[in-house]
Amino acid sequence: MGLLETLGSKTINLFHELGAVLLLFVATLKELNHFRGKESIKQCFDLGVMSFPIVALTLLFTGMVLSVQIAGELTKYGAEFTVGAIVAIGMGRELGPVLCGVVLAGRVGAAITAEIGTMRVTEQIDALRCMAVSPIGYLVLPRLISCMTMLPLLTVFGVSIGVFGGMIVASLTHGVSSYVFLHSLKVYCVPSDLYIGVIKSIIFGIIVALVGCDGGMPCEAGAEGVGKATTQSVVYSIIMIFAANYLLSSILF
Repeated sequence: MGLLETLGSKTINLFHELGAVLLLFVATLKELNHFRGKESIKQCFDLGVMSFPIVALTLLFTGMVLSVQIAGELTKYGAEFTVGAIVAIGMGRELGPVLCGVVLAGRVGAAITAEIGTMRVTEQIDALRCMAVSPIGYLVLPRLISCMTMLPLLTVFGVSIGVFGGMIVASLTHGVSSYVFLHSLKVYCVPSDLYIGVIKSIIFGIIVALVGCDGGMPCEAGAEGVGKATTQSVVYSIIMIFAANYLLSSILF
């Protein structure tokens, strides 16, 4: 019974977090007239540009591993001319946006929650309200815009790097020439293989930003409260990313 109670409690908390994120999204949309360009550009650099190295490395090695597994099997049946297309489709549709979302949930989502949670604990958010400044417009909106714009860009660059890494590995380990690899992209891939992943990454960016901000806003006092909120925001972000990925895949394909 204890296990069922724990499972039920975690499920209820997850749906509570989902509802809170939706309400925060609606409240953020109402603050669009208070758009702060300089702060949004700063957040784009801090949250997006600074995340590029880890995203590039993650997708590079993912593309290399995917190419090793696929090329190793397809060359047995003389179908090495499809290796490039399969790697590109897998990276563009699923692995690219999902891994970028998970990486940003761990790096960016945690940073957002810790920053806003610290501001909550030190009463900086209350000070904003005293100055008649909306915390949602000042804190949430710039981070939401930066995640929505930078995550798709990171996904495009990351997928390109992953496909390049797959091409190198396929050529070195299984003798699939770069011409055959790239020719399969032209023959079997279509633009939707990439832009569907971009659409997914926009949704994932919204999830990362809103869950991170929502985790920091009601943060409890003390370092322990900030740490707990940061952990919860990362966990909820990853769960919602995987759930959203399934729903989007079911709708878009």
